[in-house]
Amino acid sequence: MSLNSEAGGHVVGIDIGGTNLRLCLADANGKLAHKWAAAIPRASPPEAVIDQVRKGVDESLAATGIARSSLCAVAAGAPGLTNVDTGMVIATSYLLGWKDVPLRDLLESGLGVPASVENDVKMAAIGESRFGAGSGVRNFVFLAIGTGIGAGIFLNGEVLHGEGWSAGEVGYLIVPGTAEAPADFGEPGQLENVIGGEGIRAQWRAISQENLQATEIFDRASRGDPLAAGVLNRSALLLAYAIRNIAVILNCSLFVLGGTVGLSKPFCDATQRILDERNERIRPRLTRSTLGADAQLMGAVALALNHRKTGV
Repeated sequence: MSLNSEAGGHVVGIDIGGTNLRLCLADANGKLAHKWAAAIPRASPPEAVIDQVRKGVDESLAATGIARSSLCAVAAGAPGLTNVDTGMVIATSYLLGWKDVPLRDLLESGLGVPASVENDVKMAAIGESRFGAGSGVRNFVFLAIGTGIGAGIFLNGEVLHGEGWSAGEVGYLIVPGTAEAPADFGEPGQLENVIGGEGIRAQWRAISQENLQATEIFDRASRGDPLAAGVLNRSALLLAYAIRNIAVILNCSLFVLGGTVGLSKPFCDATQRILDERNERIRPRLTRSTLGADAQLMGAVALALNHRKTGV
């Protein structure tokens, strides 16, 4: 696809989730003109999702009065292993039946403009790099901590994919306090089994009858609840181990925390305190995502802007 960062026109950023589809229409500067969302069943075939995308684009253009001829590129983030060279979603556990899906080709056929695809966590990292907490930083790691844990790694200003497109699967890290038994790829990893959203809830259920979400546990810890503080401190310690190890290997000083759990201020603050107390030469700095839930959408906008057709 041709690159032309100076051309005008509009782009569409798409975030395909396990149960929701979101998209936005943006101008050549990345300014949002319209946002659209719809629920999608987990068993939705790719063609049904493309139909929904077309519907969302049509409704967004109609709502803003923007001509279809102004649309010059789209980009989509999808959960799972994604080959960005071929535009193929290789596999995902979030969308049932999606295996070797030619998502880029489907988008280009459905919308008639150049398309790009990317893994959703790496897409969020692109969003933070262009519009958020990683702006102007050539080396940083975006950590998405929600139900699971994944990373989007920026090195020398480029997102890292790895030889098999699976770079950033940090949920499979083994650190003190996690299980050492092998975890099958596609199943929850050793680290995310303990400090992913469900892992944190499991920690809590082991000591309490209350049914709380991870962020509720951390908020309660910040108000002085000793049981919740124990879960927070253990979770922060394991995250600090993982971040310290990643920082040593990659020599990155900035870590941006995103996802429903990663955005928790008590979690971020407790992890930073542990890292600071180690008083090591390498002392990573943590910050929470400034884009929040829109990180993937804005990453898709940034990717689409980089791949617009010329002459618009």
